[in-house]
Amino acid sequence: MEPRLNLYNSPVIAKSLKYFASASRTLIKESSLPKTIQDLVMLRASQINGCGYCTDAHSKDLAHAGQSATRVNLVAAWRESTVFTDAERAALELTEQGTRIADGAGGITDEAWADAEKHFDEEQLSALMCFIAFINSSNRFGVLNRTPGGSYTPGDFG
Repeated sequence: MEPRLNLYNSPVIAKSLKYFASASRTLIKESSLPKTIQDLVMLRASQINGCGYCTDAHSKDLAHAGQSATRVNLVAAWRESTVFTDAERAALELTEQGTRIADGAGGITDEAWADAEKHFDEEQLSALMCFIAFINSSNRFGVLNRTPGGSYTPGDFG
């Protein structure tokens, strides 16, 4: 399986993607949201959206950061597992609700938001929303372009 396009062949598209990647990297590096939660959020949205490349990248990033295979493998079934903290569960719930907007779920419920507020301050909640939005956008690039998973190596993005 090969990607449909090399999006970097167009100077305009390459420039736009560079800005998108820069915004994502700033959020990753400067947010006070714990790195593990960042990666769990990005993995769960990628699984829901069926993005092979992003699922590959974020599962490998979690493993590379020392997360157990059990935790990485159970992200897809986080509700039925005991290996996630209450804060991680709240973030995963926001991720699912924020990702499944098109399913008619109506976005994030007041209950899910109130639960997240117990674990995260305003800056972290803002970052969490940005992570959910950015990864969903990234997933669209991967799915629309049929970018295959399997070739990612932790550290590829610097």
